Amino acid sequence: MKKTTHYLHIISLVCTLFVAGCSKDFLNRPPEDAIVDVNFYQTREQILAGTAPLYNIVWFAYNDKASHGIGDGRAGILMSGSYQVDNIRMQTTDVTPEVYSSWTSFFNVVAQSNQIISNLTNYTAPSVPDNVKQAGIAEGRFMRGLAYSFLVQNWGPVPIIADNKVLLTDTSVARNTVESVWEFIIRDIRFAAEHLPATPMQKGRLTRWAAEGMLAKMYLTRAGISGTRKQSDLDSAAYYANDVIVNSGAALMDNYEDLFMMKNNNNPESLFALQWKYDGDWGTQNSVQAFLAYGSEITGFGDGWGGDLGASLDQLKLYRVDDKRRKGTFMFPGDHYSYIHQSVDDPNNPGKKIIQELQVPWNYVGSDRYNTRAWVKKYVVGRPEDNDGKVTQQHTEINTYMLRLADVYLVYAEAKLGSGATTSDPQALLYFNKVRKRAGVPEKTVLTWEDIYVERRLEFAMEGQAWYDLVRLYYYDPAKAIAKVNAQDRGTYRVVANAATNATSWTVTSDVPAFYTVTQSNFLLPLPAAELTAAPNLRKPPVPYVF
Repeated sequence: MKKTTHYLHIISLVCTLFVAGCSKDFLNRPPEDAIVDVNFYQTREQILAGTAPLYNIVWFAYNDKASHGIGDGRAGILMSGSYQVDNIRMQTTDVTPEVYSSWTSFFNVVAQSNQIISNLTNYTAPSVPDNVKQAGIAEGRFMRGLAYSFLVQNWGPVPIIADNKVLLTDTSVARNTVESVWEFIIRDIRFAAEHLPATPMQKGRLTRWAAEGMLAKMYLTRAGISGTRKQSDLDSAAYYANDVIVNSGAALMDNYEDLFMMKNNNNPESLFALQWKYDGDWGTQNSVQAFLAYGSEITGFGDGWGGDLGASLDQLKLYRVDDKRRKGTFMFPGDHYSYIHQSVDDPNNPGKKIIQELQVPWNYVGSDRYNTRAWVKKYVVGRPEDNDGKVTQQHTEINTYMLRLADVYLVYAEAKLGSGATTSDPQALLYFNKVRKRAGVPEKTVLTWEDIYVERRLEFAMEGQAWYDLVRLYYYDPAKAIAKVNAQDRGTYRVVANAATNATSWTVTSDVPAFYTVTQSNFLLPLPAAELTAAPNLRKPPVPYVF
């Protein structure tokens, strides 16, 4: 095997990314000539500048397309005839673009985190308060643990790389067991929970509560890796989730749609979100509007390539007519969005355009107003004039949610349900029903696994989460997880509106059903072809990690 593996290219790239960037709040990057390990980390401000890249650029390749391709497409949230079809049809291969981009993104996070942890451990000046130093290290360990949670859920056994310098001299990189990777994740995020401050050092920064909330989610998922749900892990998930709920001061936003407006970045419900800048260097911006928006008339530029993308029929069947989350997530014909504008032909001046509030367009068959897609709304923020000018082509700065309070509520409910068929636990019901109440749907008096699963699909659709909910199920009940995917209709349909403007009801009918049969092999992504060429040791059986 060649001494220079692909991992080395990743580390080299990350070291370059460390000095790239933008100029806004804590996303400021230190100048290139200031990054000298032995003399840079002399102040609190330099510590914060050093960890800032962990909040955006290293996650960019995953956020760009793979987050919705893998997190939503594979989970049955999306349908399309031309975009993300490998993932939507559960035909992902080792050369599917999102496989490589997500793998490299996660290992970029790992490498950058390792760099931060090493630098702060070795080079922080004695004059820097120890709590600031430890908080910076905790940011690195949180991000590394989170990246590994994505890696292990998508690829199973993966190499644990905790020291970039070791990697540079080690030509025998091997995978580690799933059990080892999960233990590594738990240790990293527990460290973060113990050393991050209760209030953010700067707006948008990680806190103890972000770490505890993520730790709860990690325990909930790890509980099932042995094939049954481990009660001690479920208890830990409930404990940490409840601590966040009771003590963090976080609160649900009143209106679900408001979560996905740029003006509400870092709102009281957001526990951890990636932080983007619309006018920074490439990779510091949120690019997803370009791929999800149905047309350029609502972005104001030459992007908006999501006209062939929409909710799956399986997803649409889950929404009650009174569920406010549907309109905040997917667009139906005739939907009105007062805070997004569109460019349309001026009926009084042929060849001219006017700007008006968004009225989702439709096609006609006779008198029926219909669309063949329920276009994506979530993370589509609109034109520059809708966002104080902070939109350009393929660039917005809406945060990407990685953890919000609603998630912690549902983690608690699932942890209390555990392996039982039902639960009437009063706290679980209280937290679960807070999510339901905001959505405008009736509360429940007893919870089942199906109730929580459906609630999560409705609450977090298009947030890249649904696939990992299925993986969590697959760990302890693979037959049920496989059956869930096999039953999903990802075919074509029509959404017919009942009114020409401001429609309030619709009829959704199947056109051509499409079901894609999966087996156990579909629940792990293939290792990227380029990685196997560069690091053939990845083909070897996994080994336990020595802690």
